[in-house]
This record gives sequence, structure tokens and C-alpha cells, in this order.
Amino acid sequence: MTAELFPRARAEIAPGAVQVPDWLDPGIQRELLAACREWARPPAGLRTVRTPGGGTMSARQVCLGWHWYPYAYARTVVDGDGAPVKPFPDRLRELGRRAVADALGPAAVAPEPYDIALINFYDGDAHMGMHRDADERSDAPVVSLSLGDTCVFRFGNTETRGRPYTDVELRSGDLFVFGGASRLAHHGVPRIHPGTAPPGLGLTGRLNITLRVSGC
Repeated sequence: MTAELFPRARAEIAPGAVQVPDWLDPGIQRELLAACREWARPPAGLRTVRTPGGGTMSARQVCLGWHWYPYAYARTVVDGDGAPVKPFPDRLRELGRRAVADALGPAAVAPEPYDIALINFYDGDAHMGMHRDADERSDAPVVSLSLGDTCVFRFGNTETRGRPYTDVELRSGDLFVFGGASRLAHHGVPRIHPGTAPPGLGLTGRLNITLRVSGC
């Protein structure tokens, strides 16, 4: 990435919602990408998510710890190959704890550990509609890590999928955490900017690693 006149700074997008640019260094990004490629292999690998109305999500997904399907969690891939969900790794548990502490402060770290990872892969045409992460019993902050192509991340309000919302540019290595008053805010990804991934990463498209606490 070319040098910028002013380095991007940490920003509070809404109460309890914070973006931390370049939180993941290039080495960690490469390690996470390699891990994602392993997690995406079958069984319980990367799949297309089908909605109750018969549609499909354009971003493909693999889950760790708990398998998410619209709109519940299971221990097996009930809407796919039926295999047991892959285990949630300790390195992501620690990454989630550290992410919340860095973004929101140590007091915001939940006592229960992170135990869910939803990993979404976006190609250049993929997007994600406005939605809330409301299927967990815990209200612990949600942690979002970006790898690959830059995206427009739309962060809204808790009442409606429409305005007011703020569009944020998330680049490879960026951290976004939302909890507290913003824990149930609607959010989505209206578009991806193809070809913007760091050349040394070796990824075409965008990976988003979302960490949550189930409360189960």
C-alpha cells in the first residue's frame, strides 16, 4: 500500500463501535489467510448460505466453534454436508480478547471466552445486506477482522436497516469492534473494491473473520 499523507487513526464510529486501522500486521494476516484456507476445506467447509425465503447469500461462509445458519446455531452443518463444525481455535480466542481490549478498553472484555467464528469470503461482486448479529445469548462485543480487498462497511442503528448509517472503508488488517449501545446495530457490506488487497498477501477477494461469544 502506498504511503499516505496522514496515517489513518483509530475512530469511534458510534458509541461502542470502534475502527482500528492496520491492527493486524502483514505477518499475522498471512498466517490467518493460510488458516482460513485450511478451515475452508471440507468437511464442514466453505458453503453457500441459503436464506429461509429461498435466496442465497453472495458471500460464502465457513464457521468454527458453532455453525450459524439463518437464524440459529448448531454443532453440525445442518444446512450443508451435516458434518460436525470445526473446533474454535485458541489463537482466535486470544485474538478476540485482545481486540476488544485494544478497541474498547480492558473493562469491555467479556468474562466468557469467544467461541464462534463466522468467516465470510467475498469475491468482487459479493455484498452483505443490512442485518443485526442477534442470534447469540451473550451481549459481548463483536470483533471483525478484514483480510484482502478493501470494502465499504455500512454501520447503522439499532432500530432500522435504513438511515442513519455511516460508511467506513475497511482495509486488509483493519479491526472493527462493536459492543455496548451498538451491539445490535444493523450493518452490512454494500460493495467490495476488487484488486485492492496488499500485493504480498496473495488473496483475490476479501475475507472477514467475525468473532462472537455464544453465551451457551
